[in-house]
Amino acid sequence: MTLKQLSIFIENKGGTLIKVLDLLSKAGIQIIASTVADTKDYGIYRVLCNAPVQAYLLLKETGLNVQLSDVFALSIDDVPGRAATAVKSISDAGVSILYLYSFLWKGKGVLVFRTDQSEKAKEVIMLDKMTFLTEADLA
Repeated sequence: MTLKQLSIFIENKGGTLIKVLDLLSKAGIQIIASTVADTKDYGIYRVLCNAPVQAYLLLKETGLNVQLSDVFALSIDDVPGRAATAVKSISDAGVSILYLYSFLWKGKGVLVFRTDQSEKAKEVIMLDKMTFLTEADLA
C-alpha cells in the first residue's frame, strides 16, 4: 500500500542536483516524480522512481546522504476538487500529513503524502476504498 521514496540531502549550490540526476540516468533509473524543498544551505530532493532500492544503494555508495522512506500514493480522478476530497477524508480521520505533493500519471492525479500515522492512514484508505499505487505500478 506504500511506495519507497528517496530523500536525498544535497547542498544548495550549483551542480549538486545534476550530479544526482546523472548518476540515476547512467544507471537506467527512471524518475517518475520529484520535488525539491530547500533551505538556505541544503535541499531535500524527494524522488519516486522505478527502482528505489537500486537508486538508494547507488547514491549511498557515492557518499550522498540519502534515506529511503515509505509514502502513500493515492490515485484520484483528474477533476477539480478530487484532491481536496481525498485530503479531507484523511484529515477528518485524524491523520496528520507531514508533506504532500502531486503529479499526473496515466490520466489520473496522484497524491503522494507522508504521515507518522501509517496504520491509521492504511485504515482510512481501505475503509474509504481509495485507490493507491504500489511499487509494481511504477516498475
